[in-house]
Amino acid sequence: MSGQPTLICIPDISGFTNFMSDADFELSSKVIPALLNNIIYSNEIDLKVSEIEGDAVLFYRTGALPTLGQLVKQCKHFYTEFYKQLELLREQYIDINGASKIPKILGLKIILHFGEEIGLVNIGKRIKLMGEDVISAHRLLKNNIPFNEYMLFSNQLINQYKNNLENDDFDWAELREGHIDADYIGEIHFNYINLSPLSE
Repeated sequence: MSGQPTLICIPDISGFTNFMSDADFELSSKVIPALLNNIIYSNEIDLKVSEIEGDAVLFYRTGALPTLGQLVKQCKHFYTEFYKQLELLREQYIDINGASKIPKILGLKIILHFGEEIGLVNIGKRIKLMGEDVISAHRLLKNNIPFNEYMLFSNQLINQYKNNLENDDFDWAELREGHIDADYIGEIHFNYINLSPLSE
């Protein structure tokens, strides 16, 4: 198995556990698959699906990276389409107990990471991603960001765009810095931006 440069993108449904424990099973069994499908079909930059992980989709893309503008636009598209779907689902299942809470409980966060050497292994009909950077991407989901909905860029990814950060891609919200301390990996630094203004 040889590693190759790979973009990792993980749109993750926030509030998933709360919703699954609070909502009627009939409702949750309809809403969560519909939202995951919405995320998959909102992909416009040729991301490939590696896995569907309960409340998240693990996308990857090898080869040339999209431009920073394309990547930000894709994430904004994931988010706005997700919210349109939330409203449609609330209206569609309004007669089921808990449906009115759908847009209040559920949200979306998006993790973006880049690895220089990520292995792609065929397992069944899926491509399994292997390597330390895959672990790092998943660890980035566990952070202390003070928002439930955000777009997170690891420094490894930001460094690929170091000459293109001073532009209009982030003029709609403040880009902030953060880091996590991951066991066996160490500090992973990132930038993040609050997505919630896009739903207001």
